[in-house]
Parts: sequence; C-alpha cells; structure tokens
Amino acid sequence: MRGNRRTRLCLAGVLTASALLTAPAAGAVEPAGGRLTDLVNPFIGTQDEGNTFPGAAVPFGMVQLSPDTGHSTGYDYTQHRIRGFSLVHLSGVGCRIGGDLPVLPTTGDVTQTDYARYAAGFDHADETASPGYYRVGLDSGVRAELTATARTGVQRYTFPATDKANVLLNAGQALHKPVSSEVEILDDRTVRTKITGHGFCRETAPYTVYTVTRFSRPFTAYGTWKGTDVAPGARTGADGAYVRFDTTRDRTVEATTALSYVDANGAEANLRAEGGRPFDAVRRQARDAWERRLAGIRVQGGSPTLRRTFYSSLYRAFLAPNVGEDADGRYTGWDRRIHRSAGFTYYQNWSLWDTYRTQAQLLALLAPREARDMALSVLKVDEDGGWLPKWGYGPVETNIMTGDPVTPFLTTAYQAGLLKGHEERAYRALRRNADGVPPAANAGVGREANAEYLADGFAPYVKGRPHTKVGDSDYDHGASVTLEYALSDAMLAQMARDLGHGADAARYATRAQNYRNVFDPSTGFFRARDASGAFTGDPDPARGIGFHEGTAWQYQWLVPQDLPGVISLIGGADAADRRLDAFFAYDRLLADPAKTAREVWVHGNAYDYYHAAVYNPMNEPDLIAPYTYLSTGRPWKTTDVVHAALTLFTDGPSGMTGNDDLGTMSAWNVLSSIGLFPVQPGFGTWGLSTPVFDRADIRLDRRYWPSGGFTVTAPGTSPADRYVQSVRVGGSAYGRTYLTNGSLRTLRSLAFTVGPHPSEWGTSPQAAPPALR
Repeated sequence: MRGNRRTRLCLAGVLTASALLTAPAAGAVEPAGGRLTDLVNPFIGTQDEGNTFPGAAVPFGMVQLSPDTGHSTGYDYTQHRIRGFSLVHLSGVGCRIGGDLPVLPTTGDVTQTDYARYAAGFDHADETASPGYYRVGLDSGVRAELTATARTGVQRYTFPATDKANVLLNAGQALHKPVSSEVEILDDRTVRTKITGHGFCRETAPYTVYTVTRFSRPFTAYGTWKGTDVAPGARTGADGAYVRFDTTRDRTVEATTALSYVDANGAEANLRAEGGRPFDAVRRQARDAWERRLAGIRVQGGSPTLRRTFYSSLYRAFLAPNVGEDADGRYTGWDRRIHRSAGFTYYQNWSLWDTYRTQAQLLALLAPREARDMALSVLKVDEDGGWLPKWGYGPVETNIMTGDPVTPFLTTAYQAGLLKGHEERAYRALRRNADGVPPAANAGVGREANAEYLADGFAPYVKGRPHTKVGDSDYDHGASVTLEYALSDAMLAQMARDLGHGADAARYATRAQNYRNVFDPSTGFFRARDASGAFTGDPDPARGIGFHEGTAWQYQWLVPQDLPGVISLIGGADAADRRLDAFFAYDRLLADPAKTAREVWVHGNAYDYYHAAVYNPMNEPDLIAPYTYLSTGRPWKTTDVVHAALTLFTDGPSGMTGNDDLGTMSAWNVLSSIGLFPVQPGFGTWGLSTPVFDRADIRLDRRYWPSGGFTVTAPGTSPADRYVQSVRVGGSAYGRTYLTNGSLRTLRSLAFTVGPHPSEWGTSPQAAPPALR
C-alpha cells in the first residue's frame, strides 16, 4: 500500500530539477575506493512514511536487522529513542508487521520490561549506515553495530566500563501483535526464543518464528521476565530475558542471532551454517554481496545526488522478497506443514499488487536466477496452500489489496523465460485462479468477485458486503478490480496462446476487453457499477467510488493491454492528449517541473489517496501513466513527466515518494532513470524515454539473457537537452518507442541522441506499443 503526502526533499531544503539532473561539476569523482556501496544511503525513505529501514541486510535476506524507534513499521527518522534492534522488517510497507525479538544493550539494574520505557536515546550525528552495516551511539554510552548474513543478524556492542552491561532480548513485544512467546537460557552463552504473532493491516492467521542467539563470551548473570516481573537467575520465561557481562576490562560483546520460520532446530542449523565468524568478517562479506548486486548497472554522468538516489533505489529493489527456507532447505508452507525445497530456493513475502508493475521486471533483468526461484516459490504456495497468493507475509495470506496481481507477476517471469520446464505447471495454477475462487476453507480470497465478473463482465461495487476472510474485499473496489482483472486476463491470454491453448487464449482475450464495461459514456471515465449493473456514486471522476487507493482520473490509464481502445473511448489521440495534459498539469510542468511535482501532484496527508484529478506519483495505479503519451504520439511528453517525477527522489531521509512497498517505487526510479520501463506489466514490452545518465552499462546473466548485457547511452542528457532526436538499436536507426523481451535478448546497445526541443521521433501511429490481442 502507498503513502500520498506533501513531500519534503532533503534535510538541506528543496532541490531543483537542475540540481538533480544536470551533469556534475568539473572534477566530480566517485566515492573513495570506487565502491558503489558508498553511493547508497539507507536512510532514504525513513521519514514521511517511506517506511524503509536503515539497518543491516544482505540481498533478499531472511534477516533484516534494524533499529525500531516506535514507528509502526520500525524506524522513523524524526524519532530519537531506540526500543531495540529487531530481526524482521519489510522495506516500505504500509502496515504494522515484523520487529520480532527487539534486542537492546543497557547498563545498570534491569528494572523495566516494556521496551517503550527502557528505550535508549540517540542522536543522528552519531549514527551511520551503509549496505550491510549500521552503527549508532546510544545515550547510555553504548555503541551498537549491526551486520547480517542471509539467516543471521550479528551485533557488536561496545559498553562503558561496568560490571552491569546487559543485553535485553524482548520476545514478548514486536511491531505486530504478539500471540505468545517463550524464552529459554540454554547455557552461559546461548538464548533461545519462540515467538508467535499475527497482524499486517488486519488480524491474519498466526505465524511463528524461532531464534537462537549465541554470545561471544559467557554471561556473568542472567534472568527472565513475564510481564513486569523480573526473575534474576531464572532460565525460562514468557516474555523476555536479560544477560549480563562484566566490561570493566573487555568492553566489547558480540552476538549472533539466527532466525527460522520452521522450528528451533532450524534456527540452530542456520546458526551453525552462517554463524561463528567475527563481526568485521561478516560485515565485509555483506558489503561485498551488495557490491556485486549494484554492479549490475554502472552509470556515468548525472550529478552526485542523482547517482546516490539511483544506487540507493537499486539497493532497496534487492531487499525483497526474502529467503524463506532454512540452510537445509526446509520451509514452512502455506499449509503449515514443513516442506523441503528441491532445485530452487524458497522465498516469501509477496507484495504483489505493488511489485508486479516494476520490481518484478527489474529482478527478471538483473537477478533472473533469484526471480526464477521467486516465481517457483509462488507456485509452491499454490501447491502447498491450495491457491495462489495475493499478499503473502511469511507463511500466511493477508489478502491485502485487491484485483489479481499474481497473474502479471507470474506471466512476467514466463515472458522473461524464467519458467522453462514449469510453463504448464504455472499455467494450470493461473487458469484455476482466473476462472474460479478459493474454497471457503482456504485463507485466500483470490479473485473474490469472479462469479459476477465472469457472468456480467464486471466486478460490482457492493460496499459493506459481509466478508468472511481477513483482508481487503474486491467488492469494495469494483471499478478498479474490473480493470485489474481485465489486465490479468490479457496477460494470461498471451501465455495461453504461446502454450497452444487456443480456446483459452480467445476466451481470456475477450475478457481482457471487460474494462469497457465500467466505462461510462456520460462522464467519459471509468465508473463503478452496482450489483444491478447501474453506474453508481458521484459522477465526478475525482470523487467517485469503487477505486482502490485512487480515483477514476488516476485509474483511467490502467489498461496497458489496450491503450488504443481507451484512447478511442475518450475520443481519439488529440482528446486523450488534452486529458493527459490536464492530468499532469502539463503547462505548469513545463514552467517549473520540480515545483509542479511537489505542489500540484503531491497533495494531502499521508495515505490520502482520494478526491484528486491529478497524477499521483506516490502510488501504484499511476506508475505507468506517464508512458501513456507514447500511445498518443507525443513521446516527448513522457520524458517531461518522467523527469519531473524523478525530482521527487532525493538523497535525504524524506527523499522517497510515500511507501516503497518492497522496492516498487525504487524500481520505478531505476528503470525510468535508464529510459527503459515495463509499460505492459506481465507481457514484456519496454517503453522508451530519455535516460538521465550519459551512459548505463547493464550486465545480464547469459543463461537468461543471451546478449550478456547492453549499454544505454544518451550523451549530454540534461534538463535543457532532454528530448529524443533519434534512437539507434545495435547501430541501426530505430523509430519505435518500445522494445520487447525478444529485443533485449540480443541487444548490445541502445543509443539516444538528445536535444533541446521535441522532434518527430516516435510520433507515427506505428511507433507506439501495440495493443495485446
């Protein structure tokens, strides 16, 4: 889910579009040592509901060890007290989840068991973070450092000289709602916990995490607590434990905590597999892992700020989904049974309504092996749990958000060639999902309004319909759900055709036109229909009902399978162009792009999605909208809008446009910055716009992308010279405004020539991305 708010850019004040997009001053250099990790600022998005976290993780790690300040999703840059360093976070989500086992170093007697009471103050001046590492000086005089492996979090605490240096392990408190907890001190170095909780927007089914923490030296004392009652010397307890060290001579204590979603044995096996190394060795390994990931794209040109925001976005795009299996391959399936992966790594945490639009495509390009395993993991969710997921957290379904996001997610993997050998397996799961609903006993809702959609051609808006399962209801958002179902039908039709299922392909292609059934000719916009079929709600498209986190203005372009059809409904290319200009406040945009982005597009308070007639760059429904101009024959306007939206990404704590949603907005920034964007999510069509860097070298895995990579060049690109004059693909002139996955498999070079004024490039009707039939 998304946050829509008045964006404040950087602590130092507002940055202009020129400051972000112009070339660096003469003599500008990369950071010392030339490491790409030095360009990443993990604090971006930690203010104003970006909901990112600054702590330590490795790419796609199960453990994401980070400080919690009291904010519902972990860390808020405006707060100055840390309650603990906990193991589990999701980057950029909009609801309370994670924060399991907050651990905090303290000194003196242990008299408080509520982490809001014993929280330690800190100052940002004594705080730093980089990929795989976090450090902070606490007001107690303790310095805390964090790093991580895939399944362990490693802590190093440097205490003042004292014989009462404590580490508090709080099993009974977290960001979500705990159900139960157990702690056990196993020996003079080891603490084990079991934590059961549930949450995330609604009260989901419970899930359990297991941890084991091993310290670098023996305790001098220990105890546990239940509620507010502290029991010195006790080895078992319900809510928490403390262990004590004498640091009068040796002031440093290290601890490694292993996590498992399977059982206590899994946590101990993960500790054996990944623990036992010194803190600095783990930190170097984590940094090196990030360096390899970031090296998938190397850019040249642009300002230092632009490069920092770019690589910070690329970093966040690799934080999720997360490894869900233990070191021995065991994982807890959606049937609550223990399974073992075979031939792939099992992943979990599926923010599919968000990620299917941008992050899935970016990972298919830059991390295809992992993206393959992620797709196979989603298929295992279906096979273990009985249905494909909608929004999965750990081993449970949350049913957050609406529509059918799993279909374009999986067809993205299929179109990228990641499901070889599993095509029919995936198709069977998708077909069942597209043609039915989960049984009552299944936790998932799938396409909840599918019966009406299949019978009548639209999902009805039925506010307040009894909802027997946790999560959001498709009936509350019938208009946008119809658009989402139709989009998914279009993508499934392409897969069916490829696999030789001709009758299915024709049926799904017909259903992909159902978007027309919620178009109201009297208003010229999409509109909700009630169960009787009548259009309902305020006819003002900015104030209508039935759209999830948006309005009819914002959803009118969410028909990537058939933009020519939408343009025809609106009245043709010229009429659509005028509407787009109004939507983007285009005249004001040309006069002042950055100001228009902040003061016209960004409106209202956090999570205020509604009652707007303008572009919302902070939320998923509008992510593709700037590229609609490619279909009206005005590709230069796509560049104008995209480059203005990019000014909302800055390198300060408030430099994220609302919730990042497990890398969704970060992936938008990365792809739009290199001028290559997935305009038909679920199919493999990439719209072109002017890059913001002079050069980007993109390295690809030859097992999935035979070219091994390609180079995008746009010499001299800047706010003044931002318009495409011509494009060359592999040295040959190219007049279309899009590429396909097939093109990318052999692409070696994509060269833009730019200039100060729009040109005729890409303006012919044949240049636009075609409709899917």
